[in-house]
Amino acid sequence: MSHIKTLTNGIFRENPTFGLVLGMCPTLATTTSAANGMGMGAATTFVLVMSNLVISLVANLIPDKIRIPAFIVIIAAFVTIVDFAMQAYTQSLYEALGLFIPLIVVNCIVLGRAEAFASKNGPILSMLDGLGMGIGFTLSLTILGCIREFLGSGKIFDMTIMPEQYGMLAFVLAPGGFLVLGLLMAIVNRLRKSN
Repeated sequence: MSHIKTLTNGIFRENPTFGLVLGMCPTLATTTSAANGMGMGAATTFVLVMSNLVISLVANLIPDKIRIPAFIVIIAAFVTIVDFAMQAYTQSLYEALGLFIPLIVVNCIVLGRAEAFASKNGPILSMLDGLGMGIGFTLSLTILGCIREFLGSGKIFDMTIMPEQYGMLAFVLAPGGFLVLGLLMAIVNRLRKSN
């Protein structure tokens, strides 16, 4: 698999949110604003890239019986780094994302890529795969967050686009998240079928 194809695979063809329909819990819970979606995506991207790198380097050293627990420990180490860094440097984002930062450890995107790709490929391809999946996840969460924030409060990245009284609170709440996600998935599937 070429380096470019590996990188773009997660952005377009196998987008974790719209293509593979993975990571729905953080997708719906953290996309109440564009900044939250982008922050969650960036945190997940870091964990994907670094855990894929380390797992690709040590996969041959890990016995099959403890492969998954070992992968989880590696992923947890990078999630801890992200958790501490966000707590120290982006306190408001850390508080907004709350419990969903530690839950990156069990995010099926991260563990799935570790098992399906990083454990079977070299470090460069594994890092590119993690970066592509992370960028795709970040774009999905940011787009979803932009739409929900705009429809819910009239803002995008906390910049007022329309008066707040025209916002529809339902889009910031869970039902609005499901609705926007469903519509975006339908649009993406339609675009895929037309190509």
